[in-house]
Amino acid sequence: MAQQALTRGHRSAALYSTYARSLIAQGALERAEAALRECLKLEPRLVEAQSNLAQLIWTRTGDVAQATAVLDRALQTFGNDDALWAARAAILQGAGDARAAHECLAQRAARPHASPMLLVRAGLAALEFDPARALAMAERALQVMPGNAAARTALVAAQLGVGDARSALGHCEALLAAAPDDQYLIALQTTAWRLLGDERYAELCDYPGLVMPLQLETPPPWTDMAAFLTDLRASLNRLHDPHGHALLFQSLRHGTETTQDLARSTDPAIRALFSAFAEPIRRYLAHVGEGSDPLRRRNHGRWRFNGSWSVRLRTSGFHTNHVHPRGWLSSACYIDLPEGMSNGTSEEGMLTFGEPSIITSPALKAQYSVRPAVGMLVLFPSYFWHGTVPFRSEQPRLTVAFDAVPEG
Repeated sequence: MAQQALTRGHRSAALYSTYARSLIAQGALERAEAALRECLKLEPRLVEAQSNLAQLIWTRTGDVAQATAVLDRALQTFGNDDALWAARAAILQGAGDARAAHECLAQRAARPHASPMLLVRAGLAALEFDPARALAMAERALQVMPGNAAARTALVAAQLGVGDARSALGHCEALLAAAPDDQYLIALQTTAWRLLGDERYAELCDYPGLVMPLQLETPPPWTDMAAFLTDLRASLNRLHDPHGHALLFQSLRHGTETTQDLARSTDPAIRALFSAFAEPIRRYLAHVGEGSDPLRRRNHGRWRFNGSWSVRLRTSGFHTNHVHPRGWLSSACYIDLPEGMSNGTSEEGMLTFGEPSIITSPALKAQYSVRPAVGMLVLFPSYFWHGTVPFRSEQPRLTVAFDAVPEG
């Protein structure tokens, strides 16, 4: 529809941005980049388009200067636009340089009447290396906007970083009252419980009981799992740029991630894979049952996919610890692994649970791990902190993942 409107001469920044998002979702990244450049010629202050363009350029080049070049030109003209400065900081942090992200905003954040949005963005960068500084910025933002959920969430994370878990828990419970299904807030709450020695942590983070590895069955029309995985690898590898870089704002390091929703793919092997997920999910939901906790109270047996992707990690690749805020069930499905990763002699490539992505005082380590195996699907609650151990091999580590949420 966007393409038709553009062909008829209806050109606007919003239309180009919509067109570009659709192209990204289809994996047509070169065309998306061209559409975003046209969009920003018309409206250089459109933050979403600036962020999406930087993402595409970074994925292609791995160069922050190139990724932010269009944004930097906009800032030369609109130097007082806090939203553009915040976008630039987010890109720098997404590329792995939290200190540069904070420095980008430090002077503007030091102003007596700095906007709450700018303070929160600067505080999010500071969380990675100085929770006390992040705490001060979150407190300043809340003085101006006491009901702002983003500022209060940043405050909770900063309080956990400085060792004030009890105060963090109070704020977290208030946030959860308004957004009870936010998996990141649940993760912050369970982290506070763990720091306080609260028995509720063991109930919600029962890793042996709630992390379930399941071996996939061969989907029809294939009759042999090895043959199916061979076809599936070929289909997935076609979606990965062998020279690409990790997406910004994601957990993977040293690898690539697909942008389209694989659950909507028309490729026969990928469609068969997602059909094969139904039975393991049914078994998982039957295993955990119903109850009053954040996982079980939403378990009515009906579910749908809510985002799906593939990751191909290169040597030294890993996932930083993270949660899936908009999920309910999350997953890792192993399609191809380096030789030796599943033989039990090394921790390389293992899926780990329990270590937060944020700084905590005291520091918290992973408490549970699963060794990957080809053809295995691991299901777990989306609020579980999880990451992977780096590996070294010339062979890639190819996975598929999805989030599922209750249907209806």
